[in-house]
Amino acid sequence: MPQLFDKQKLIVLAGPTGVGKTELSLGLAERFGAEVVSMDSMQVYKYMDIGTAKPSPSERARVPHHLIDYVEPDEVYHAGRFVRDARRAIADIAARKRLPMLVGGTGLYMKSLLQGVVDLPEIPQQIRNGVASDLSRLGNAALHAELAACDAASAARIHTNDSQRLVRGLEIFRATGIPWSRYLAEQEARQPEFSVLKIGMRRPRSELYARINARVDIMVAQGLVEEVQGLLEMGFGPELGPMQSIGYRHMVNYIEGHWSWEEALRLLARDTRRYAKRQFTWFGRDSHINWFHPDEVEAVYHLLERNGF
Repeated sequence: MPQLFDKQKLIVLAGPTGVGKTELSLGLAERFGAEVVSMDSMQVYKYMDIGTAKPSPSERARVPHHLIDYVEPDEVYHAGRFVRDARRAIADIAARKRLPMLVGGTGLYMKSLLQGVVDLPEIPQQIRNGVASDLSRLGNAALHAELAACDAASAARIHTNDSQRLVRGLEIFRATGIPWSRYLAEQEARQPEFSVLKIGMRRPRSELYARINARVDIMVAQGLVEEVQGLLEMGFGPELGPMQSIGYRHMVNYIEGHWSWEEALRLLARDTRRYAKRQFTWFGRDSHINWFHPDEVEAVYHLLERNGF
């Protein structure tokens, strides 16, 4: 009999864009009585359907989905807000004796939900200005050497040319005297809130890239240009974060005459492939993910059953 302190069970289905998560998630949900909590930083936005490859209305009719079509494109949405919303959705699903299943490719959202958001301090503007000035004046190598002296662990994982993370590490240390790596270690050490089984989807790179190239053609046929044009006409300008995402910025550049049609499609396919590669790298660091090809459906079912789902 379940004890009061038993942790809520949670399935995580992760993987890069275009790998085939949606169809497997529907089969898993129908077999195990689950509902999907989207773990996608773009599918959360309303009116952005084709470029985000949202599950179709018929697919969403098969299985309840949460955190899709959730906010306006001009709203700020981030990992901290996702954690609050996802916890609420998980609690609602569990209260109805259903199984929550997190599905998507936004690794930061997964990590933030399962390990908590890093409680980093607010950085005074004076320190921000000082680090930015030093970067401009001294260059990346000098700042990386400074970071190595005060936070060797962060310096070891941050490339000298990664200005954004280099600056972040120095800002945190200069503001607090505490290395960024210590904050991250505290996050890693937190006790898990859920009893999680992680499933990862992967394909050979050539296979995945062929699917991504084909997906670009499908999105265009479905009306991606018209979707972006409609967003612009609704007043959602190209400067908004969601409008700068893959697919949307490419169509904006075509609509505004900056790129030819051929160039827009070429860059869209290229940037999607690069994004998928980054997702593979992110999820590949997680030793708790059980990896499968999307065709290995029965093997995934057996894994869940062996783990009491």
